[in-house]
Amino acid sequence: MEQKSNSNLRLGMIFMASIFFIFGFITNFNIAMKDQVQLAFDLKALYPGWENFLSQLVNFVFFVAYACFSFLCGSIIKKIGYKSGVIAGLVLVAMGSYMFFPAVAALSYPLFLLAVFVMATGVVFLQTAANPYVVALGPQDTAPARLNLTQALNGVATTVAPFLAGILVLAPAVLALKGGATAAEAAKFVQMPFIIIGTIVVLIAIGIAFIKLPNITGDTTISSKSVLKKPQVWLGAIGIFCYVGAEVGTAGQIAPYLKADGTALDVAVKLSAIYWGGAMIGRFFGSILLGNLANAKKYQYSAYPLNGLIFLGIAVANFFLMLLGKGKANVALGIFGTVNMLLILAAFMLPATIGMWCLLSIGFFNSIMFPNIFSLGVNDLDPSEMPLASGIINTLIVGGAVVPLLMGALTDSFSARGALLIPVACYAYIVFFALKGSKIR
Repeated sequence: MEQKSNSNLRLGMIFMASIFFIFGFITNFNIAMKDQVQLAFDLKALYPGWENFLSQLVNFVFFVAYACFSFLCGSIIKKIGYKSGVIAGLVLVAMGSYMFFPAVAALSYPLFLLAVFVMATGVVFLQTAANPYVVALGPQDTAPARLNLTQALNGVATTVAPFLAGILVLAPAVLALKGGATAAEAAKFVQMPFIIIGTIVVLIAIGIAFIKLPNITGDTTISSKSVLKKPQVWLGAIGIFCYVGAEVGTAGQIAPYLKADGTALDVAVKLSAIYWGGAMIGRFFGSILLGNLANAKKYQYSAYPLNGLIFLGIAVANFFLMLLGKGKANVALGIFGTVNMLLILAAFMLPATIGMWCLLSIGFFNSIMFPNIFSLGVNDLDPSEMPLASGIINTLIVGGAVVPLLMGALTDSFSARGALLIPVACYAYIVFFALKGSKIR
């Protein structure tokens, strides 16, 4: 009986890992499209001086869906179950993907943004279902390790997505424009990737419909509204706002930062893959070092991802700073938040040749933030309270809409460097939440 239960838990983890990969890829592919949008819809010519702000609307529309639907999704998932919630999310992602074709064909920026919003609504369903499900699949003390593992696979997707966007979409579009192509002709490079994404997602949804997953149940006598009285949930939600805003804003700022120094746009977009690659490696470390393995095995398993990394030194620093966290989610989170503040301030003050590596290194120290903030925010909750708590926390993922938009406006009116001061404030709050706000009252 116990063996069957363990088998079901493993199946649940495998299933959720694939979902994390899907929404990680979709999220970052959209973020990478910000620069393609400037070219495809000729925003610079139509709205000179506002192109960075308007291109950030792609991120704004994507992440504002979290503010609109996360709380509602939490309530819906509590009624229909995690599996049905995931299928609903996949269907919406496919619908949004297919809407890109007519939007680009008509060169309609509003329709393009609507397609992004529909796709993002599907991702909200996936995100709201996936995180509490992973937490509930085992003991709470190892929840950060499980979330770091699934987020590591999410990190694989977020690393691949901007690289593919740069190679398959942005680079051909830039080449076409240099060859005399019109904006309409260059825009067509956006269409096919989203048709492929939509088709793959539909096939996955069909497959999931036939998979039997373990049911997660809790104490039915506990009212889900009791979540509203838990300070760690609300403070954790603000932490997620700051983290996602800082992560997405910094990623989106790499290209303007390098462009201001004379780096080609398509090269700058490809370099952002290094940023997300650091997050992926750091999450693998987190899944090992925040788990309950023996120390000898932790060191042995953590050595494998280092092979061939450009950021060998940063990876080693990431590893030892996580050890300094003593396997505690809040301590590690506080240390990493402090490091990111210092890296951004260094990028702000130093020449771009050095500052670029500071910005790209931030991905390593973003790595454990979402899973650790989320697990600290839902700590001490019953499984029956998880969907509503997840809805509250995921609502504040809207930080990924607000912070990049503010950074885009500051870039247009001031400078790409000046906009970097916004994520510094975000990481300062994360340090507060880690060391003070996450404590159970």
